[in-house]
Amino acid sequence: MSSLEHRDNLVHIAFDASKDVLVAGVLHPGEETPTIERVFNDEPSIRRFVRGFPDKGVLRTCYEAGPTGYELHRLLTSLKVPCCVVAPSLIPIAPGDRVKTDTRDARRLVRQFRAGELIAIRVPSREEEAVRDLCRARADAVGDLTRSKNRLGHFLVRHGEIWRDGSTWTMKHRAWLSARTFDEPAARATFLRYKATIECREAELEAIEADLAGFFDAEPFAAAVRRLSAYRGVDRLGALVLQAEVCDWRRFSGRGDAGAFCGLVPSEYSSGSSVKRGSITRAGNVHLRHQLVESAWAYRSGPSVGLTLRRRQDGVSPETLARAWATQVELCRRFRSLSARKSARGVVVTAIARRLVGHLYNEMVAA
Repeated sequence: MSSLEHRDNLVHIAFDASKDVLVAGVLHPGEETPTIERVFNDEPSIRRFVRGFPDKGVLRTCYEAGPTGYELHRLLTSLKVPCCVVAPSLIPIAPGDRVKTDTRDARRLVRQFRAGELIAIRVPSREEEAVRDLCRARADAVGDLTRSKNRLGHFLVRHGEIWRDGSTWTMKHRAWLSARTFDEPAARATFLRYKATIECREAELEAIEADLAGFFDAEPFAAAVRRLSAYRGVDRLGALVLQAEVCDWRRFSGRGDAGAFCGLVPSEYSSGSSVKRGSITRAGNVHLRHQLVESAWAYRSGPSVGLTLRRRQDGVSPETLARAWATQVELCRRFRSLSARKSARGVVVTAIARRLVGHLYNEMVAA
């Protein structure tokens, strides 16, 4: 049988997945209207559904990436059924379509799947996913700590206790906090509760970071962390976050594709001779984008190699060191140039982050 004939005999299946039910849209060869089947979302039910097709070799399946994770993909793959996990932000949607149901989604998805209009994402291994989850748990802990500090700050301002002696959360600021007193028992209890919450959040964050440190030199992350952390602004923890989110840098076709994956490319509204570019799309990996923006702040001063960076660069190849230095020179100059023309520092840092991910991509695909 030729490859064309084989393709004409394929059965395409798209799942709209939720924690309890899989709504399957099935398109048999020659059909234009998908049939809909409902499958309970557990392993025995999915196995029975697959056994309902005489030839598993003609099945092609897909579903949207989402809160149900990758277990459906792993189960179908173990059954020798090809499965694609589709990027939700890249699924075409008609502008006038304002009705959303599981059945409609499954029908639309399977039609687009057979037409080849969907873009699949890379499914991480269980080990990669586990480390990525721990990195995201750290990001959650950072967010919780920030919100706890803000609550305490707002409480103090409401009671006329305002810190005006430099940066907050330094040793000096913490000593000032310890000296605050309140006459009202309820206010005193509130203050102590807020302080205790912050201490708990800080201890939780330290514990997560200690857990993550054990993966800096573990495979499959060690080599990537060593190379990425040779770049200014990317410490070993930041390098682990980047590698855990991307996993395989060669999945991107180029620097622009890597920037689009992070949502760091400008939006565009163009027609005919009119070309209009707006703010960044933000249609990408938010965890990766936040880490890159955080790293980009390191380029606001002139190029240099301090003691901390020098230690991270120990044992790194001369080629990587040369690329890291060239990146420093370019991004520091660009940061200075953009800062002179733009008053919004956030815009400047975002532009540097977009350039930085391109340099990191070049580093990771270099031989």
